Amino acid sequence: MNRLKTLILMMLAFVSFGQCTEKEAEKISETNNTFTNPVWDGADPWLVKHNNEYIYCWSAGNGINISRSAKMTQKGQVKKIWQAPETGWNRNCVWAPEIHFIQGRWYVYYAAGESGPPFIHQRTGVLRSKTDDVFSEYEDMGKLYTGDNPADVSTNVWSIDMTILEHKDKLYSIWSGWIKQETTDATQQHLFICEMENPWTMKGKRVKLSSPDEVWETGGPLNLNEGPEILKKGEKVFVIYSCRESWLVEYRQGMLQLINPDGNLLDPTNWKKSGPVFEGNAQVLGVGHCSFVKSPDNTEDWIVYHSKKSTKPGWERDVRMQPFQWNADGTPDFGQAIPAGKAISLPSGEK
Repeated sequence: MNRLKTLILMMLAFVSFGQCTEKEAEKISETNNTFTNPVWDGADPWLVKHNNEYIYCWSAGNGINISRSAKMTQKGQVKKIWQAPETGWNRNCVWAPEIHFIQGRWYVYYAAGESGPPFIHQRTGVLRSKTDDVFSEYEDMGKLYTGDNPADVSTNVWSIDMTILEHKDKLYSIWSGWIKQETTDATQQHLFICEMENPWTMKGKRVKLSSPDEVWETGGPLNLNEGPEILKKGEKVFVIYSCRESWLVEYRQGMLQLINPDGNLLDPTNWKKSGPVFEGNAQVLGVGHCSFVKSPDNTEDWIVYHSKKSTKPGWERDVRMQPFQWNADGTPDFGQAIPAGKAISLPSGEK
């Protein structure tokens, strides 16, 4: 009889475990205080910390979604904040949105075009929240001018991957673009910077900051500089950007460092290039297009990036994250890309 009771109890325990909910499984995994990469599918990951919440922004279904969560490693509550219109310059090819909290409002910078492929129509648009709530409604603030003659908007030039730099009470935009408008998307990409009059209006002309001219950012079928992202430490300012080809395993990241923080940011000689500062390996392929966040308790720095799912050329990618350190000279040390399935300690303060 006792043997039968034991057997029944074992069977009930097995059934209970087999019916474990997703939340319960999550708790079980968290007892180890670890997680593994990749954290989810996707590309061009943009994660930002605001008021102890993590805001994630991404494109899906020709629109833009955001989520907010108390945890870095989970998306949390999701809302679609914008859907591309049926007509107009931005009706298709919605790429790489970023969301920034500026002057009490949320601003989303995204690339879109009339059609593609070929992807020759990409320009940059801006959305603005109606309140300081990231889940509020958003209004379309139009298309940014990213060419050389602001007086003639018809001369606008291809642009993607715009990010925002706030520095010494001034606002700047940095993006990837073409020297001039072309009829083929097999066109070299460069990094440009421009001061902004406000979060939806450029001020003056663009300045080219970087071209793919170093040995480690050239050598493939198409040399690219794209996906610029801002990283700060004290007075030090860095632009971490992607180079080589996004569809190949050689995709990697380079760095521009602002030499004189009190100098002119629009002077290319005030920026020093080095790299590669982060690249793939035999187990992690084609790392690129990152964002940076602090851990929940603000004691750790983390890089969030995407990588290719296979060696086959293409854009099947997933999102990963890992902590990084700083060198004695104040530059970032991203270390080695951590293979999928290897346990990583949860961000400090995330339980």
